[in-house]
Amino acid sequence: MILKDFLVEEGTEKNLAGLILFLSEQAGEVKKGFLSTCMNKDACGTRNMFGEDQKPLDKYADDVFIHALRESRLVRYIATEEQDQVIEVSGAQNQFGIVIDPLDGSSLLDVNLCVGSIIGIYPGHVLEKGTGMIAALYILFGPLTLLTFTTKHGVHEFVQREDGEFVLRHRDLRIPEGKIHSPGALRKDYLAPHARWIECLESDGYKLRFSGCFVADVHQILHKGGVFTYPGYKGKESGKLRLLYEANPMGMIICEAGGAVSDGRKDYREIMPKTIGQVTPIYIGGKKEIAKIETCMKEG
Repeated sequence: MILKDFLVEEGTEKNLAGLILFLSEQAGEVKKGFLSTCMNKDACGTRNMFGEDQKPLDKYADDVFIHALRESRLVRYIATEEQDQVIEVSGAQNQFGIVIDPLDGSSLLDVNLCVGSIIGIYPGHVLEKGTGMIAALYILFGPLTLLTFTTKHGVHEFVQREDGEFVLRHRDLRIPEGKIHSPGALRKDYLAPHARWIECLESDGYKLRFSGCFVADVHQILHKGGVFTYPGYKGKESGKLRLLYEANPMGMIICEAGGAVSDGRKDYREIMPKTIGQVTPIYIGGKKEIAKIETCMKEG
């Protein structure tokens, strides 16, 4: 079943379904830039709001999404990781707000590893709690181009055919029991409760799998079970990953698949963001792993 027919069968609200379909079409546009843009390994000489060097494909993917959304007028608010302010679209047809990490994992482009786009959709402005998100999706560019999404009615995965159509691959994905852990940050900088939690996972036989691409690592957890973390650590106790662009959309998907998320103490989707660049510690995966880190944090 193709994505369009699936959205109709599931009874997805018309305007939301149209937006999801439109976003899926941008996957092909992003992929078109891979060969020509990836030949240039250098940074663009510019930095994003987080002080990170922008690579050519970061800017290319950002331009693809922003230009397409502005032209379509399907959303009113656009916030992306590469922009330092929210874009308001004049004459928007809908009130949707959209948050985008245009190309997560771009530091891996020069070694040809998996990268992806992360997107969250709100009914209005984007400076809201993650629990207010009405849909989330990611597009993974690997051996296959995959689109995984939720509208709070299950998590579903589609694979792109040669003709560009996305075809259903997995319906109602549920995160399984598994023993994979993907830990970010340096071990020497771990805070004590986090270090104890990691020791518990390792003593219980969890295997380390960490690629450096957040969306790819969480995709693996979704399919194989376990937990991804990029914690608060010495010098960056507030964490590193972005609440709006990374944590909340992927958190919605994992929670709708039966998993859980936390900043170490509570569900980070309950955080009201103060700025579009806000960061948070992230724990995302199976419920038992999330419960364990919250216990470790309470014990201090």
